[in-house]
Amino acid sequence: MNKIILLMVFVLSYMLTFSQEKEEEPKKGWTKTGNISFLFNQSAFSDWITGGENNIAGNLGINYDFNYRHDNITWDNKILASYGLTKSKNSEFEKKTDDRFEFNSLVGKNAKGFWYYSAFLNFKTQLTKGYVYGKDVNGKEIRTEYTNLFSPANVLFGPGMLWKKNDNLKFNFAPATGKLVIVDKNFTLPNDAYFGVGEGKSTRLELGFYASGYAKFDIMENVSMENSITLYSNYLEDPQNIDLDYTMNIVMKINKYLSTNFTFQTVYDDNAFKGFQVREVLGLGINYGF
Repeated sequence: MNKIILLMVFVLSYMLTFSQEKEEEPKKGWTKTGNISFLFNQSAFSDWITGGENNIAGNLGINYDFNYRHDNITWDNKILASYGLTKSKNSEFEKKTDDRFEFNSLVGKNAKGFWYYSAFLNFKTQLTKGYVYGKDVNGKEIRTEYTNLFSPANVLFGPGMLWKKNDNLKFNFAPATGKLVIVDKNFTLPNDAYFGVGEGKSTRLELGFYASGYAKFDIMENVSMENSITLYSNYLEDPQNIDLDYTMNIVMKINKYLSTNFTFQTVYDDNAFKGFQVREVLGLGINYGF
């Protein structure tokens, strides 16, 4: 757990130190921006003696922000949705590389300087069924349904304090956060094995500390980096086990519509998996802004 704390400190320090976004007068009223991207990558081998497996993968993503500002009130909303599949020559099934739907809403009233009294809502789930893969007695690949839409779904909400320099650099701290975990009770397993929800139940309610940070800036011309991190500790059970979700997205712009995209995500949630989950995606992106 000490490693997790050190990682949190490093990431937060990095986001504060290297963010170089120039200050601009914030616009009043609604500001809406969005982007649709399609990321493609492929590997092909022919008589490759060191081994290799032909595969093709694609990821579709939507990132939409609609923010409001008036006098001493700021209200930020973000919708994130992404879905990806990969197909390899030696696998019978198409497998997901990404599956995410997330809605974030954060409202603040200015207290002093960059500080705001705040309240937030975070909703997160997936879009389609998820499977656990294995082999039958004959060595044939099989899969077992394990997750689905709203199973699990996480809802977090609570009051706190927001530090916001601009739309591209902000941190929120909520020491009295409620967390609701929703699952399909038909999936629940003995010994609280299904995302912390007990056998035969469909919900789990927690109370804890939540913190989030967001920083987006240019590394160099035509190269931007977007960082987001969330931390959560459940006061009611094992508060030393801090849930972490960190995502870094680097976009190397080629022209208005083409870019090379690299995404790195690491997740720690001991109710879902006893260890770090890591995801990396690199490929050619087709982008459309609106």
